[in-house]
Amino acid sequence: MMNTTTAGQETASASVPLITVDGPSGSGKGLLSAKLARHTGWQVLDSGALYRLVALSALQAELSLDDEAGLERISLNLDASFSPGDDGIDVCLHGEPVAQKLRHEDVGAMASKVAAMGVVRAALLQRQRDYWQLPGLIADGRDMGTVVFPQAKLKVFLTASAEERARRRYNQLMAKGENVNFSGLLREIEARDERDQNRALAPLKPADDAILIDSTANSPEQVFAQVCQLLVEKQLFTENV
Repeated sequence: MMNTTTAGQETASASVPLITVDGPSGSGKGLLSAKLARHTGWQVLDSGALYRLVALSALQAELSLDDEAGLERISLNLDASFSPGDDGIDVCLHGEPVAQKLRHEDVGAMASKVAAMGVVRAALLQRQRDYWQLPGLIADGRDMGTVVFPQAKLKVFLTASAEERARRRYNQLMAKGENVNFSGLLREIEARDERDQNRALAPLKPADDAILIDSTANSPEQVFAQVCQLLVEKQLFTENV
């Protein structure tokens, strides 16, 4: 017998358009997803931010990674909302903008560890699926096409070389006046890739039917135009750029 959650998802899939955008940190997922959300008028979900919100809340509450009950409680009570911003997806927690806080390196490092915990992933799974509402959804993450929304008709896996992703992060931080080291950023990105790709639960990998796009040598505008064309070809949206 089909459970009500599965039945609801199948009903939604017939009427609510959905695109998943997966890939490693720094590949341009957030900027692409924000541009797509503005273009289509659809909802946008930054699933990685949910794990960063758990990490931020845990750090603020001084919870350790051993406190699974505390981390589960935080995960079940997140009041998060998302909207397209100028340089990515804007995030609010309980109505308060927190995007800048979520970019701190200590939050990112803990988020990658929290994301490998089964109790947290289970608590956030249905919460992520609840964002799938009319008029449509752009779902940004690492396992959107493989685990959360495997029924999506268009799945994009956006990637770029570790060196290019480190360069982008370096330029972002330098523009903000922060003193950063390129080699250190590259090591952090490579270490995070290793954790994300080799974790036991929902490892970072493209879905079998995902369309791979390498943004290393392509501008955000070129990637956006390519995905808009795919939306039209899949008959998910009628307007191209």
